[in-house]
Amino acid sequence: MTTVRIIGAPTDYGANRRGVDMGPSAIRYGGLADQLAGAGVETADAGDLHVPRAEERDPDADAPSEGKAKFLRETADVCRRLGDEVAATLADGEVPLALGGDHSIAIGSLAGSARDADIGAVWFDAHADLNTPATTPSGNVHGMPLAAALGIGEFADTEWANAPGLSPENVALVGLRSVDEPEAELIRDRGFAAYTMSDIDERGITAVTEEALSVASAGVDGIHVSLDLDWLDPNAAPGVGTPVRGGVTYREAHSAMEIVDETDALRSMELVEVNPTLDQHNETAELATELAASALGKRVL
Repeated sequence: MTTVRIIGAPTDYGANRRGVDMGPSAIRYGGLADQLAGAGVETADAGDLHVPRAEERDPDADAPSEGKAKFLRETADVCRRLGDEVAATLADGEVPLALGGDHSIAIGSLAGSARDADIGAVWFDAHADLNTPATTPSGNVHGMPLAAALGIGEFADTEWANAPGLSPENVALVGLRSVDEPEAELIRDRGFAAYTMSDIDERGITAVTEEALSVASAGVDGIHVSLDLDWLDPNAAPGVGTPVRGGVTYREAHSAMEIVDETDALRSMELVEVNPTLDQHNETAELATELAASALGKRVL
């Protein structure tokens, strides 16, 4: 039986709104353990990483040489420790499931998952997260994790941020609908597999997800799934810091996660950007638990 190790990373260093650091607690309270039990997997909860409050830290204490990136020192510390936890989980034969926190934690998840293996990544998100300190309009690192993992721009040769076993040709972005122009240029120039909501409207969630997983899983040891809850339409997932109208529906999200499970290639996963201070009756956190269960094998029949 598969064992999933839950690792909380309660950080809001990368976001522009407070409250997302309570995401791991909200997801657990939303019934994560029960949902995963319903998927037929065992769980081991490693608890939360210790993350000092953002209000106690200077966001510009370790500014990059070019551009801007808030709380870079603190983000690096969290991601190093999360990377170690993810790598240790995989070494023990378990599946790491990281709970954010904002999307900057994906830097640690990817670095840990790709430390001793070649991996692909599927990015279920409204945003491309391919900004760098030089291109970001905000300085918020939750818009940079994919660029960091791939060593793009100012993140080149940044050991704590780079995922050595992740190649651009094995990255697929699904459900894009809010992309900054420098990110769009990067997607075109680097040839990333990128699917907008228009692609999903035209082709359907099944065809798009299957193609994305095919790209991510080609010639690798396994895939990392990064699930930002703002991938869904705000009507289905209201408790996120950067909602964008026109996202996937509740049923489309479950269908995509079921297809993830069917590939039998899932190596690691994270659920991010659940902000209970913006949620309604913990609805978004509960949805996160359901989607994780679908990705790990839960079905109606």
